[in-house]
Order: sequence, then structure tokens, then C-alpha cells
Amino acid sequence: MTAGEVHRRIVELWPEVLATGRMKEALGLIDPNVIDHRGGTDGDHHGLAAWRAKWERSISGETGFHDMSVEVEQNVADGDLSANIYRSRGTHTASGRRYDVRGMDMIRVRDGRIVEHWAVMDAVAMRHQLGQ
Repeated sequence: MTAGEVHRRIVELWPEVLATGRMKEALGLIDPNVIDHRGGTDGDHHGLAAWRAKWERSISGETGFHDMSVEVEQNVADGDLSANIYRSRGTHTASGRRYDVRGMDMIRVRDGRIVEHWAVMDAVAMRHQLGQ
């Protein structure tokens, strides 16, 4: 699969992962030695276990959000890189307030699996919408 195809497929599988907790197919698109460049105080996360833990936190509601979704508005792929502009939506569980913000993410693919991931979301707009 090309980088764009892998990126599209992982986004398509995300709602199923959130709704059912089934991750097997989606995790099959992630390289065991993936680097997830998170930035901020979290820094980079390394390996498939860290990626799985990120998804498990989202599924469990530990992140403080539910009803989360991602809709890709534009994708640009070139060689082993694929970048998305997307809308992220969800509900802050404690307040019931909704957010709807844009973000960007990029992946690097090798042998049909994601080996690197970068993401940035409009955190200022998100905090404003959540009243923070």
C-alpha cells in the first residue's frame, strides 16, 4: 500500500477502534518500532505498545472526551509521506461541551506500515470552545 492508502485506511478504521475496542486490523498498519512524535510535555512515544496505550486511553474515556471523530478534508501524499488536514470533533465528558477544530497530521510509511507520525491540532480553538 502507498503512504496515502495506509493513511486513509487508518483514519477509516479509527471509528471502529473507538466504538468496539477492536484494534487488530488497525494495529497491523503500525510498525512495531513506530515513533509517535507527540510534542509538548509528552514528548515522543516509541513502539507499538505506546501506540496501543494511546488508543486504549481514548477508548476508556481516560482522556476526558467521548463522541470523538476525525474527518479528513484534504490529503497530500508524496513517496513515503502522507499528510492530512482534518476536522476533529468530540465532547468533553465532564462539561458536556463540544469541540470542532482543525488539525494536521503526517505519517511516514515503510513496507505498508506507519513508522513515524506527527500531529498538531488547534489547541487554542479547542480550549476556547470548551470554555477553558
